[in-house]
Amino acid sequence: MNRIPGTRIFLSLIFATLIGLPGVAFPDQVHVAVATNFADCLEQLGTAFAESTGHELIISRGSTGKHFAQITAGAPFDVFFAADSERPARLEADGLTVSGSRFTYAIGGLVLWMPRADPDSSASIIEVLKSPEYRHLAIANPRLAPYGLAAKQTLTSLGIWDELEPRLVMGQSIGQTWQFVATGNAQLGFVAQSQLTVSEDSPGSWWAIDADLHDLIEQQAVLMLSAAENDAAQKLMDFVRGPQARLIIKTYGYTVPED
Repeated sequence: MNRIPGTRIFLSLIFATLIGLPGVAFPDQVHVAVATNFADCLEQLGTAFAESTGHELIISRGSTGKHFAQITAGAPFDVFFAADSERPARLEADGLTVSGSRFTYAIGGLVLWMPRADPDSSASIIEVLKSPEYRHLAIANPRLAPYGLAAKQTLTSLGIWDELEPRLVMGQSIGQTWQFVATGNAQLGFVAQSQLTVSEDSPGSWWAIDADLHDLIEQQAVLMLSAAENDAAQKLMDFVRGPQARLIIKTYGYTVPED
């Protein structure tokens, strides 16, 4: 039996909606896949971008690993804001991006957060982590989230990964990891510094992790090849490189690399 072409298109749109992927792209819209740690910042950038250009961002937040898998499976995102440099580089090597579009938009920081600790605590990070007084330590899944990988590298560098592994609980993204700690399901956890910067009323204590303990959290964006003719998407890439966007990114606790 022959199917009506319009029915097939309609069903495809229904499927895209159900799995949470972008549907039909309009000329004034940009579909963006963004790492969870940067999603709130991108929301603010999107507001400024809309005021400046009239273009709208359609934002899908999630782990970098999850978005990478969706994109390689054909998800129609226009721009990918990853929490690392590895996956944008892999997409570039596979010919899925616009040549020369990949750039570093932020350098992230990792912190250990204990919301129910004395804010004046002077304990060192190694003392806190080796303490028997907590049950669960939350990190993002190292296979999916660059901040989770940085957390694992930190524990490995400190020589306590094997010792603490039985106490680990893993979020599928840094956002879920934050929730584990904030709700008390984990007594402490490794989260993004930007999450604490935004939440100024975050209780407890936190310790900035020495960058020498893990790989640099270099967060890169890339324009997908399917969006090569999307003027709004190109304007977004230019906007994020500009002074207004760079100032906003800094207010979220990121380091912005010099051009």
